[in-house]
Amino acid sequence: MRKSTAPTAAQLEAAKTATIPDVAGPGLRVLFCGINPGLWSGATGRHFARPGNRFWPALHRSGFTPRQFDPEEQEQLVALGLGITNVVARTTAKADELTAEEYRAGGEALVERVERLRPRALAVLGIGAYRTAFGRPRTTVGPQADGIGDTEVWVLPNPSGLNAHYTLDGIAEEFRRLRVAVSHDAPV
Repeated sequence: MRKSTAPTAAQLEAAKTATIPDVAGPGLRVLFCGINPGLWSGATGRHFARPGNRFWPALHRSGFTPRQFDPEEQEQLVALGLGITNVVARTTAKADELTAEEYRAGGEALVERVERLRPRALAVLGIGAYRTAFGRPRTTVGPQADGIGDTEVWVLPNPSGLNAHYTLDGIAEEFRRLRVAVSHDAPV
C-alpha cells in the first residue's frame, strides 16, 4: 500500500519545473530508464510514483525484487543492483509534450550516463522513446543488437497505466525475460 498522499493541485503545478535525481550507481545489473517524470513524480520526487503506474508491480512480479516496493523505497533498489533514470529529465503531464529534439538530446545524455555507470543492461521503458532518442524507427521490444560499450540494451514496454498495448502480466513477462538474461550468474 502506498504511504504518500496525492499531491495538491499547487504541488502538481510546481512540479512542471521539477527534475528527479537518478537512483543509480556504478556497476548495476540493470539501469531502468523511463521516458520522463510525470507531474506526480515531479511533485513527490519519486520515480514511477503515480498510482496506476505498473513499474513497481512488474518489477516484483518479474522477480527483480523480493516484494513489491513503493516509490518511497526507490533508494533500496541500488542494493539489489538496480537503478532508475529517464531519457528526458523534465516533467510533463504526458510524454507527448516532449519534442523529438528533447528525445535526441536525452538519448545522447543517456549514452554518456551509461558509459560512466557501466550497468550490465540498460532497459528503456518505452519503444517510441527509444526509437526517437536513438533514431531506430524499426526497433521492437526485447534485447537490441547494438549495446552501449559493454552494456546490453533492452527495450521494454512503458509501464504507464496509459499504455493499453500491454497488461501488467505482459509487462512483467518482458521484465522477467530481462531478469533471466542478466541474472544467470547473480540470482535475486
